[in-house]
Amino acid sequence: MSNHEQERLKRLREKQLQARDPLVKQRNFQHSSSVKEKRMRKPFSMSKAWKDIPHIIKAPFYALILGVILVFILPMFWNSPYAIIAAAGATLVFILFGVVFGSSLDLRDDIKDHIK
Repeated sequence: MSNHEQERLKRLREKQLQARDPLVKQRNFQHSSSVKEKRMRKPFSMSKAWKDIPHIIKAPFYALILGVILVFILPMFWNSPYAIIAAAGATLVFILFGVVFGSSLDLRDDIKDHIK
């Protein structure tokens, strides 16, 4: 047997021993559990959670709030049976505008992320 062949067999044996190393799984488990524990120690923040919500959901929500306020306020200024119906229609228009506006903001953020 040549020296080259002996070196190859030694390397092969080392690879086999490393593949059977029982501590590899234990180290991986300890690493993943420590990462999970660190993640759980961080305090929950409502502002961070709100920032994580996409704009396509937040913008129609703002529009809905604006529309509900309009439903309550418009009949006070416009004394008509159609005031609530008009305010409800305006709420739907606000929500549609919020969906379009929110999706455009999300698209802008995606473009910014892909440029980096």
